[in-house]
Amino acid sequence: MKKKLSFSFLRTHRKLLAGAACLLAGAILFFSLDGPAAVQAAAAERKLPIYCVQRDNKCVSLTFDAAWGNEDTQMLIDILGKYNVKATFFVVGNWVDRYPESVKALSDAGHEVMNHSDDHAHFSKLSDEEIVRNVNACCDKIEAVTGVRPTLFRCPYGEYDDHVIEAINGMDIRTIQWDVDSLDWKDYDAQTIFSRVKDKVQPGSIVLFHNAALHTPEALPQIIEYLLAEGYTIVPVSELLLDGNYTIDHTGRQCPA
Repeated sequence: MKKKLSFSFLRTHRKLLAGAACLLAGAILFFSLDGPAAVQAAAAERKLPIYCVQRDNKCVSLTFDAAWGNEDTQMLIDILGKYNVKATFFVVGNWVDRYPESVKALSDAGHEVMNHSDDHAHFSKLSDEEIVRNVNACCDKIEAVTGVRPTLFRCPYGEYDDHVIEAINGMDIRTIQWDVDSLDWKDYDAQTIFSRVKDKVQPGSIVLFHNAALHTPEALPQIIEYLLAEGYTIVPVSELLLDGNYTIDHTGRQCPA
């Protein structure tokens, strides 16, 4: 009986030792080969644009991307002017080439005219040098019309990766995303656009519209009236952003350091 117990115990013990040895070998292999890379990847901080801003007061920014059409730009200027609201327009350099009079009209009305690339390229596919060249080309065009050089940039298609953000930051330009997407480019009706903004907006939000979307001019007055009635102050993005030292959390929210 004792021999049977000893043999059973030895066999079990041997299996445990074998299992432990496998785990140890795996751990050694991980840390010698994949371990440092895995740890470094986990510890690396992803580079993010600014999606929204931590604000104690009810402040919000309305932004419009202009890349193709120009049917409604003047109408948007008139609507914003009626409520004495200043917005930020992110324009593509090719759009500036086609519609310099609209770029000037936006600037003359007190709106920010900022950079949305020179040709709406996929920036994650560009080298750092190509990114800098592309952004500077658009900045040059905007500055030639408005007299003001852009300090903000929005990635075409909202696409970015670490090297895109680092390249833009290296130009002393801040990259701006959004946390409220009206999805007006899908040609939703005005009520749907209004409801999307109403349901998602919060203090520090950056709202995305487009200058040539079908129902944006119809939805915009209702959105502005709602925000004002709720006690929001509507400001251009440069006035929404925090100055001095700040951090950007994992959601893209700009926070005081």
